[in-house]
Amino acid sequence: MSLATYIIIFILILILISSIFVVKQQTSAVIERFGKFIAIRKSGLHFKIPIIDKIAGRVSLRILQLDVIVETKTKDDVFVKLKVSVQYKILPDNVYDAFYKLDFPQDQITSYVFDVVRAVVPKMRLDDVFEKKDEIANAVKGELNDAMVNYGYDIIKALVTDIDPDGEVKTAMNRINAAERQKIAAQYEGDAARILIVEKAKAEAESKRLQGQGIADQRREIARGLEESVDVLNNVGINSQEASALIVVTQHYDTLQSIGEETNSNLILLPNSPQAGSDMLNNMVASFSASNQIGEAMKAENQKKQNKENTEE
Repeated sequence: MSLATYIIIFILILILISSIFVVKQQTSAVIERFGKFIAIRKSGLHFKIPIIDKIAGRVSLRILQLDVIVETKTKDDVFVKLKVSVQYKILPDNVYDAFYKLDFPQDQITSYVFDVVRAVVPKMRLDDVFEKKDEIANAVKGELNDAMVNYGYDIIKALVTDIDPDGEVKTAMNRINAAERQKIAAQYEGDAARILIVEKAKAEAESKRLQGQGIADQRREIARGLEESVDVLNNVGINSQEASALIVVTQHYDTLQSIGEETNSNLILLPNSPQAGSDMLNNMVASFSASNQIGEAMKAENQKKQNKENTEE
């Protein structure tokens, strides 16, 4: 074979190779013939006329995301930056419109995002921007859908992913938040202290009530004991006045004995006048004598009872 034959075969192979092209999955190819739109080819193996037909461009049908940062002012005159993430894709049936009607779709989407955000946010206060960011996102999505559908684009989702106020504003907001939390903490501490005081007062009141009840019971038993002692002494022939004197003397000596048992105790004797002291001593002597007489009388009575019992036996 001659050299010319090899050249012709090589040229034919190049022409054959250039007539075959592959379109990847989730991609569409736009075919033009002499600069005029011919067809749109989807994923797979395709043929075109070499030299005459050419691939004008390939369009991705995947979901794309565009992040737009918008700085605007709120109703309460606070400058804030919002990051809006727009997720969009080209409709498979509208590849022609998406390819030929817009040269830079990202710029078009960005312009609409700026327009919507700067129309909605200035009507809100800063706190409302944080609380109603979904409303802002929905407004952006609705506006973009109405505008971009004519260009073959479908807006999947619009999200407000970041809200960044001025640094001084954030510092002030943190201070307000901290002050509010401190106020709530102080209220809780005050409530706890009040409850503690109330419960302590209740406990003290209950303690006083029980203490008073105990003292009353003690005095009642003392009075009952004194009454029984007087009755016993009356039964042995001692009148009430003598019985009372005896009981007083007995309690007096019991008190002196208790004081003597303590090493660090002080004793105060009242009254201090000589006449009063003399009267008090005379009364004590008389009471002591009466107690001795009572004792002797009780011994004699017991002796009589014992002798009577022995006689009966």
